Amino acid sequence: MADKILKKLNIEVWRQNNAKSKGKFETYTIENISTGTSFLEMLDILNNDLIEKGIDPIAFDHDCREGICGTCSLYINGRPHGPDSAVTTCQLHMRKFKEGETITIEPWRAKAFPVIKDLVVNRSAFEQILQAGGFVSVNTGGVPDGNAILISHEDAEEAMDAASCIGCGACVAACKNSSAMLFVSAKVSHLAKLPQGRVEAKRRARNMVAKMDELGFGGCTNTQACEAECPKSISISNIARLNREYLAARFSE
Repeated sequence: MADKILKKLNIEVWRQNNAKSKGKFETYTIENISTGTSFLEMLDILNNDLIEKGIDPIAFDHDCREGICGTCSLYINGRPHGPDSAVTTCQLHMRKFKEGETITIEPWRAKAFPVIKDLVVNRSAFEQILQAGGFVSVNTGGVPDGNAILISHEDAEEAMDAASCIGCGACVAACKNSSAMLFVSAKVSHLAKLPQGRVEAKRRARNMVAKMDELGFGGCTNTQACEAECPKSISISNIARLNREYLAARFSE
């Protein structure tokens, strides 16, 4: 299908200088955008227009632009990463929007993700959760032969599926409670399903959940919004596994 030209779009963007200042929506008009343009490229074009007019460009996070790093965290028209499924914002294209449409862009809304500027939020809370236990610290020796430690195909697949989490925060943004349970459960699950990660499994689950609660993330009420909006389609079955790991850790105290 040939790309079309969207002659006019209204871009309603949240502008905020920092976490302490009061923000507001501002609306800009952008013209002649190809439907083959990525969403972030559209923002680049808009920023060029703003700079030419002497207006401060819109701050937004981006890095790889390949759906890998998870930094392109934007809330677009009421959905994390926009009106497409299983994609990050950088993989979203303007063909998902219509001529003359108003596109509303907001930052992630969560107490644990304070706004840095405009659409950029501080997601270091995820890093703190990982530092609390999302790693293997025991000495596992050198690199073993691929077949030295037997792992069932099912366990390997589930571990790989959980490990595909890129920590973008869409699960938190989609949740009415701003819960980080899907993120934490993915990080716990991909290690819990492998023998190298079982050694510290109890401590890991206990410490990561404690840090999650300390940082102000909300509780999980199983609405499944996190799974629906996750760009990597992480299953909420991981949350059930996290709950089992956490209970096992608490009962062993």
